Amino acid sequence: MSMVQIEQIFPSLTWRIRHEAMYPELPFDRVKLPDDFDGIHFGLYLDHKLTGVVSLFHDGDVYQFRKLAILPDTQKAGYGSQLMAYILDFCKIQKATKLWCNARVNAKEFYFKFGFHETDKTFFKDGYDFVVMEKELSS
Repeated sequence: MSMVQIEQIFPSLTWRIRHEAMYPELPFDRVKLPDDFDGIHFGLYLDHKLTGVVSLFHDGDVYQFRKLAILPDTQKAGYGSQLMAYILDFCKIQKATKLWCNARVNAKEFYFKFGFHETDKTFFKDGYDFVVMEKELSS
């Protein structure tokens, strides 16, 4: 049985996972966000190895998560869902009213499972189609 632990991590620890999981074809520095050091970052450790990450930013009581990434060899095993459940709980504790993200269009179904809905805002970036998805949170 694998042991999973989620904890807050330093921003730079997210970069390797983001790069390997999301943009391996781009230069490493492209996965760094200008506001990384303003965010809250969480790492999912699988048997003590950093395997997944997500970054959370807020403007008042509206939160955005960015760069939810799980290493390719451990995807489709439920670790992304565990990270998503964790940040939803975190946002509720913070009394957030809304959580949103720029979702890759091919990942919409994942976010639907957590009660997110599509908005009419879409865009294309770095070779991918995105849609803004959001979820209202009860206070």
